[in-house]
Amino acid sequence: MLYNLKIEWLKIKNYRTFWILAGLFVISIFGINYIGFAIEQETMKKAPEAGMILGTSRFLFPDVWGTIAYLSSFLLFIPGLLMIISITNEYSFKTHRQNIIDGWSRLDFIYVKLADAVILALGSTLIMFLAAFGFGISSGGFSSLSFSGSQYVFYFFMQALSYILIALLFGVLFKRSGIALGVFFLYAVVIENMAAGLLNRYAGGIGAYLPLESTDNLIPFPFLKNVVDQVVKRPDTTYLLIAASIYLVFYFWICKRRFQTDDL
Repeated sequence: MLYNLKIEWLKIKNYRTFWILAGLFVISIFGINYIGFAIEQETMKKAPEAGMILGTSRFLFPDVWGTIAYLSSFLLFIPGLLMIISITNEYSFKTHRQNIIDGWSRLDFIYVKLADAVILALGSTLIMFLAAFGFGISSGGFSSLSFSGSQYVFYFFMQALSYILIALLFGVLFKRSGIALGVFFLYAVVIENMAAGLLNRYAGGIGAYLPLESTDNLIPFPFLKNVVDQVVKRPDTTYLLIAASIYLVFYFWICKRRFQTDDL
C-alpha cells in the first residue's frame, strides 16, 4: 500500500490545480472563521445586550471546537472537488488502466483511492483543529485551553469523509469531471436539502438520517445555542454516527463493485 501511495503522490505532486484548490481551502478555513469571529465581536460591541442572548463568545474554549467545526463544514465541498478531480483524471488520462497494466489489481486501485479519501479527510480535520486551537488561544489565552467539546473534531472528520467518499462515488459512477461535479453539487446543495426538509416535516424527522444530513447534524448551529436547544430537538448523536458509518461503508462498497465490473 505504501508503494502504491507513493505512485499516487507522483500523480499529484506537480498538478498545479490540485495544490491551488488545496491552498484555497486552507485560506478559506481561516477566512470564514475570522469572518464569523469579527461579526460576533462587532455585534457584541454595538449591541451589548446581545451578549445576554448569545452568552459568552463562541470562540472561547470549550465552545470554539464546535464553532470552528460548524463554520468550516461549509467548505467541505472543496475536498470533495479534489476527490472528483483525482478520480476523473484517472479516466481522462487512462492512468487507472496503466496502473492495472503495471501490475495493480482492481482492488489495489480502489483501496488506494479509499486511502486518498481518508488522507484528505484527515488533512481537512487537521486544518480545522489548528484553526480552532488558534482562535481559542487568541481569544482566551493558554490559561483557557480546554479539550472539552473536542469530540467535534472527530465529528468533523466523519463529515469530511462523508463528503469526500460521496464525491468519490460520483466520480466512479460518471467518470467525467463536469458531470460528476454537477451531480455532486446538485445533490449536496439542492436534492438532499429538499428531501430532508420534506421528510422532517411529513415523516417524523427521518430526514436527519439522509447520507450527508447524518453527518451535518453531528455539528449543531453554535450561535444562539441556548435558544436553539429549547426550540429544536436534535437527533441522537449515536444514531447519527451509526447511520453515517453505514453510509460510508455503502459508498465504498458501490465504488468497489463498480470498478471491479466496469470496462477499463
